[in-house]
Amino acid sequence: MDNSKRYFMNKNEILENTEQAFEEEQFLVYFQPQYNYTSKKIIGAEALVRWFHPLYGMQSPGDFIPVYESSGYITRLDLYVFEKICAFLRKCIDKNVRIVPISFNVSRYDVYGGNFIEDMEAIRKRYDIPVTYFRIEITESSLVGGNEYMIRIVESLHSLGYVVEMDDFGSGYSSLNVLKDVEVDIIKLDMIFMRGKIGGRGGIIINSIIKMANWLGTPVIAEGVETIDQAEYLQSIGCNYIQGYLFSKPVPENEYIDMLKSSKICEMKSGMKLIDKLDAEKFWNYESIETLVFNSLVGGAAVISYEKGKIETLRVNQNYLKELGMNMEQQEVVLYQKNLGFDKQNAKIYIDTIKRAIKSKENETCRTWRPIHSPCCGDDNLYIESTMRVIGHNESQTLLYVLIRNITDDYRSFQQLAESEKKFRTASEQANIYCWEYNIGTKEMRPCSRCMRDLGLPPLIENYPEPVIESGLFPADYADMYRDWHKQLAEGADHLEAIIPLTKDRIPFHVRYTAEFDEVGHPYKAYGSATLVVDGEDKNK
Repeated sequence: MDNSKRYFMNKNEILENTEQAFEEEQFLVYFQPQYNYTSKKIIGAEALVRWFHPLYGMQSPGDFIPVYESSGYITRLDLYVFEKICAFLRKCIDKNVRIVPISFNVSRYDVYGGNFIEDMEAIRKRYDIPVTYFRIEITESSLVGGNEYMIRIVESLHSLGYVVEMDDFGSGYSSLNVLKDVEVDIIKLDMIFMRGKIGGRGGIIINSIIKMANWLGTPVIAEGVETIDQAEYLQSIGCNYIQGYLFSKPVPENEYIDMLKSSKICEMKSGMKLIDKLDAEKFWNYESIETLVFNSLVGGAAVISYEKGKIETLRVNQNYLKELGMNMEQQEVVLYQKNLGFDKQNAKIYIDTIKRAIKSKENETCRTWRPIHSPCCGDDNLYIESTMRVIGHNESQTLLYVLIRNITDDYRSFQQLAESEKKFRTASEQANIYCWEYNIGTKEMRPCSRCMRDLGLPPLIENYPEPVIESGLFPADYADMYRDWHKQLAEGADHLEAIIPLTKDRIPFHVRYTAEFDEVGHPYKAYGSATLVVDGEDKNK
C-alpha cells in the first residue's frame, strides 16, 4: 500500500467501513517477537491487529480500537484475531515450524460481555491447537473496579490451561493492589517509566516492580524497549525478557515464520524460586508469622540479593541494626550500603562464601571487615561474622538469608592479647625464660617456640610430664617432686615454685606454675615457666 495515499478515517467512517473490512479480511495479524536479552533467543510473540484499507491505507489501532470498544465491535474483532492466530499456529504445526507461545489481548468488554471464553475455546478446539501455545493478555485497567469478577475469570482461564498476562502493568494507579488480588502468570511492564532519562525515579520504581515480581515467582516482560541502554539497564535489575523495536517491530506472518526458522528459541523461566517450605507471599508480608520470627526470634538477620558480583541488602531486622551498633535505620542499610561497602579483599571473601553457599546449599560462614557510615554516629570499621544460606534463585539472581555477629571487640581484644604474647615471647628470648601451657584435665602440654627450638620438644606433649621426665630434661631425683606438683595442680593448688636443676648438665632454673580456675572453682589450666638462675639469682630479676 502506498503510504502517500494514507488517510485516517474518522469515527463514522470507521463504522461505515467495518463490515466490509471483516468480509474482505482487511484486518491482518502482525507478530512482534519477545526475546531473552541475555541469550538473544525468542521466548514468545505478541499478536497485534493491523487494518489495511484498500483505499485509505493502514489505519492506526489507536483510532479504531476505541471506536470498536464503544460500539460493541471489539469482541468480534478479538475473536477474529484469535482465529487468525489459531490458523497460523496450525499452519506452523503442519509444516513442522518450531513455534513459541503467542500473547493476544482480551478486552474487558470481552469478558464482561458473555460467552467470550466459550467461543474462544470452540475456535481453539476446531483448529486443534494445544492451550500451552497461548498467553491471554488482560490489561491492568480492565482489572480495576471489578476485581472479584476478574479473579473468577482468571481462575476459569487457569482451569482451562491458559497462561494469563497482566498487560500495561504500571500504567494505572492501582497496579500493586491488582497484583495482590489477581494471580497472573506473567507481568507485561509498561515502559512509560523509562521514557527519557534511564534510571532516576522511574528506574527505582521499575527496580522495585521487578524485585517484587521475582519474589512472587512471576516473570516480567518489558515491552516498548527501543534502545540498548534501556535493555542493559533492565538486565542489570533482573529483567531479561524484552519486547520492542530494539529487536524487531511487529512483522507480518511470513516474516515472523522466517524469524522462527532462523532464530533460536527457548522457554520462559519463572521468577524467583524459593526453597521448599518458604512461602514468598508470607515471607514478605509484614503481618505474617514468618516476619514475626524474622524480626523478633532470631539474631541479627538480613535477606540479600546476589547477582553478577553485586550484593544488595533487601531487608534487615532490628537485631541486625543492634549488631551494627551505629544507631541506624533499616532504610539507611538498604539504600546506602551497596555491596556492603566492601573493599576488594573483603568483597572477595564475602562473594566466595556466597558461591560456596550456592554450591553446597548449606550454611557457610565468613568474617570480613566492613566500613559503616551512620548519619548519627559517623564512620566505623566493623569486623562482622556472616553465616549465610540460599533461600531462592532465578536465572541470574540468588537470594540469601544471612545471620550476622559483630565480633569487632572480640577481635580487637584478641589482637591485643596476641600482641602482648608476641612482646612476652620476645622478652622471653632475651631473658632466658621458657614457658608452656598445661591442660590439667587432659594432661596436654604445649611448649613455647623457644622450648621447641632449644630442647627439641614437639608442639604438643600428651600425658605430661612423663615424656619429658623420660627424656632426661628433669633429673631422676626431681622427677617424683615434679609429678607431685601436677597432682597438686589437679587438686586445686593455685601456685607452685622451686629451683630445679634441669637437663643432664643440671642447670638451675626457677620453675613456677600458676593455675587458672573455671567459674565453679575447678582448676582446668596452668601456666608454667622456667627462668635461668645465675649465681643463685633469677636471671630475670
